[in-house]
Amino acid sequence: MIVLKKILLVEDNPNDVELTIEALSEHNLANRVVVLNDGVEAIDYLYYQGQYQHREKEKPAVILLDIKMPRMDGIEVLEAIKNDKDLKSIPVVMLTSSREEPDLKRCYELGVNAYVVKPVNFKDFFEAVECLGIFWAVINELPPEGKL
Repeated sequence: MIVLKKILLVEDNPNDVELTIEALSEHNLANRVVVLNDGVEAIDYLYYQGQYQHREKEKPAVILLDIKMPRMDGIEVLEAIKNDKDLKSIPVVMLTSSREEPDLKRCYELGVNAYVVKPVNFKDFFEAVECLGIFWAVINELPPEGKL
């Protein structure tokens, strides 16, 4: 039996959220997706703060993170995650429309696991998200808690 792991989607564009959820639904992965609208919410979620202080103690299998968001951008979130000994083992995939070389370079300097530019074409976007979801939420093995 395949155990579905939680996917954290941090995205401020409602259309991209809807398309991502729809693509993940094709492989029954959407029921374990937590959607957050900006970097501040992501940090609160990961650190069990604010409205997330009583959430289940479970790390996501992967974080799909947009770069351009209000309040706190994805690069700032990535930096916080990769500089935290308890969070740095969580895979982070930048799922962004930014093709800017400085963004790409900075994300890899910080330790991003993958950088995926959102395809403009609906079908290509759908397929990219399906592949990401299957790999990171089903196939990829995470290190045991506290072993990294």
